[in-house]
Amino acid sequence: MSRHGAEWIYGSHAVRSVLERDPAGVLEIWLETGVTGAAARAAESASRNLGLSLKRVHKRTLERHLGPVVHQGIAARYRSTTNRRERDLESVLVGAKDAPLLLLLDEITDPQNLGACLRTADAAGVTAVVVPRRRAAGLTPAARKVASGAADSVPFIQVPNLAEAMARISEAGIRVLGADAEASTTIYESDLTPPVALVLGSEDRGLRRLSRERCDLLVRVPMVGRVESLNVAVAAGICLFEARRQQHARRG
Repeated sequence: MSRHGAEWIYGSHAVRSVLERDPAGVLEIWLETGVTGAAARAAESASRNLGLSLKRVHKRTLERHLGPVVHQGIAARYRSTTNRRERDLESVLVGAKDAPLLLLLDEITDPQNLGACLRTADAAGVTAVVVPRRRAAGLTPAARKVASGAADSVPFIQVPNLAEAMARISEAGIRVLGADAEASTTIYESDLTPPVALVLGSEDRGLRRLSRERCDLLVRVPMVGRVESLNVAVAAGICLFEARRQQHARRG
């Protein structure tokens, strides 16, 4: 993030997503010399239509600004105009057209895991992803890159206190289920149909004590192999799509 509040977005999917969803926030686009393809054509078209500055730069120039990342030869300097990060939790709950399906992440600090969770959440049609503002990854360029555009399609809410947010969600009539490897009940034995909020912790620590206490029920993903835990994005995918499977089955 620069002193002007702008950040670098990189990777073809991430750049195309902000161009489609928040073009007013794109300040300039950089393309690696010699790069072609759909993303490059979209960037060139956007630069003409929006009056954006488009620079053709050497690969070393991109790497100097972005660091050792997989940028795919395209980057954009971006400052959000939508304030998605500060979206109010209550407005999301009230505005949900169908029964909400929420994903809460308890201190997930790896931006790549966050990006993968956002991508999974988008695929499952999640109403919103909720994370604590402190001691957790935010929408960094690395998270956006892995999310492949989902960082702009899934409402992303950062709250001061996750346990308090869980209490507000429960008061709104939404069941709060936490994933815990030691739980006696499996996700396949549980009612996961929306309205429901699924809470997942990190691979190494799992859910914090207060987060577990705020859950209406703890459930586990049954495992038969030797590994002790799943990647959080994998676990999120299993839980979210089981919720959707149950929802479709109930509708008949």
